[in-house]
Amino acid sequence: MILIIYAHPYPQHSHANRKMLESATTLPDVEVRSLYELYPDFNIDIAAEQEALSRADLVIWQHPMQWYSMPPLMKLWIDKVLAHGWAYGRGGKALHGKNVMWAVTTGGGDGHFDLGDHPGFDVLGQPLQATAIYCGMSWQPNFAIHFTFVCDEATLDAEAEQYKQRLLAWREVNRG
Repeated sequence: MILIIYAHPYPQHSHANRKMLESATTLPDVEVRSLYELYPDFNIDIAAEQEALSRADLVIWQHPMQWYSMPPLMKLWIDKVLAHGWAYGRGGKALHGKNVMWAVTTGGGDGHFDLGDHPGFDVLGQPLQATAIYCGMSWQPNFAIHFTFVCDEATLDAEAEQYKQRLLAWREVNRG
């Protein structure tokens, strides 16, 4: 099963993320947990989230890039759900062997991320990658759509189809 942990504080304003979800959910065995819909009060049901993770073969952390990071509810979800003794640490093996992918949308292009001492877009995923590895998960190449503020519908449709194709390719490699 593919589990998409989706965190967009303003989902009604996101054409790119909406199209990505619409495309992904045409596939069988895809579950979306929309954090801002489920937990508008930021009171996360840890047991429900851990149970959903336990059913997943591929976990996708999908969100818009906000100030070179993730939305606050995604960070809180990671802090609470990936608990010591469950996801890592002594006895924490619940996620070992599961695959994880970062799916992110940005308003800028690659050049927008050439700031600071360690320029480039990929370095922004490093905290998520390190988190996944620390929990014994297998990090998959990220999926990113850039320039979402200025993309036309045809471009967004094509990118959403590429997202779906990435999920299908992952399934093909990991079936059986």
